Amino acid sequence: MKKNILSIGLSLLSVVAIAQKKEVRDAGKAIEKGSYAEAKSLLTEAESMLGDANDNVKEDFYVYKGQAYLGTGEGTSVKDLMTASEAFKKAEELGNAEAAAQGLAGITNSLIQSAINDQNAEKYDMAAEKLYAGYQLNPKDTLYLYFAASNAVTAKNYDTALKYYEDLKDLGYTGIETEYLAINKTTGEEEAMPKTQRDLMVKTGEYINPEDRVAPSKAGEITKNIALIYIEQGREEEAVSALEAAKEANPDDTSLMQTEADMYYRMGKKDKYKELMEQIVAKDPTNGNLYYNLGVTAFEMGDSDGAIAYYEKALKYNPEMTEARLNIAAAILANEAKIVEEMNTLGMSKADTKKYDELAEKRKDVYRKALPYLETVMENDAENIEAIRTTMNIYYQLGENEKADALKAKLSAQENK
Repeated sequence: MKKNILSIGLSLLSVVAIAQKKEVRDAGKAIEKGSYAEAKSLLTEAESMLGDANDNVKEDFYVYKGQAYLGTGEGTSVKDLMTASEAFKKAEELGNAEAAAQGLAGITNSLIQSAINDQNAEKYDMAAEKLYAGYQLNPKDTLYLYFAASNAVTAKNYDTALKYYEDLKDLGYTGIETEYLAINKTTGEEEAMPKTQRDLMVKTGEYINPEDRVAPSKAGEITKNIALIYIEQGREEEAVSALEAAKEANPDDTSLMQTEADMYYRMGKKDKYKELMEQIVAKDPTNGNLYYNLGVTAFEMGDSDGAIAYYEKALKYNPEMTEARLNIAAAILANEAKIVEEMNTLGMSKADTKKYDELAEKRKDVYRKALPYLETVMENDAENIEAIRTTMNIYYQLGENEKADALKAKLSAQENK
């Protein structure tokens, strides 16, 4: 008996369609049970026959594929998350916008939470990769790109960081945004939240003192990092050009002058750094941090007296600055080296012995001059090991053994914690 070839073909198509629907349906059931690996296997079998399926089956297929590759979202690889995102986008094209939106939100949450975990574990390369993937999924959320760049810098992955920063620059990203703040009456803490929520909480009386605060522009910081990456890569001319272009585009951005100073510092051009920093100080003469930075540079350039003067000014405007006091003590004690060097050149003659005694007393004067700064540090920060160790050694040199022994015991207790 002759059989109609067309009928046979149609029969085979029906069998394929039935099998395909069963595998897609079974994949959905596997997902409901949390058997994501099983669902992936079933969907892989169905995918080879997907071209002949109707749109309803295709829609279900892509929704399930997205869900299978997303899984619980915990510990899911970036590769699987991106596969899931492509599947959800296909589902959206086929008409299931609700499932697609829910799935894509789950992927974003997974990426960002995983990136935060990576940051906390100091896995900055992995955090950068996930944050960038989050940005690719949500191109309007440029903050993800900004944080991806920051993590890439911390990971010293400068090529990747440079690409991200240049993308931010091309997008005109500034990071300027309004924060809506209010004080929680129960805790007394200031909290940020969406404006509508903040206003409602203030109306109910749970929060007080509402304030709208505009975050400063990050444009200068982005340019700074681009320039510093160029310097790290030995591309100094490009660093200077990048900064000059930024200054032309943002003539009122005073942070760029600080960026320029930092750039010359990194290049080793300390004189140029000092010149720019003094210009910055003239614009902001009560900023203790600026004087502190000038003190660091002056000390590195061999100007101990100038460094001390800058540190003293830093303390005038920021009396709690521990590092400034420690650095003043270090700058004072730096004078000891010359005294010791001269003592070591002396012989055994009567004149040399007299000179040695004079220098020994001069050396003690150096110790006495540094001591008050170190003692103040310990008063403000009783567990500062650097201050404890240095003060202990000075007490021994000055013959104040009882005080030195007390600090030695304290130091030992600190180091054995």
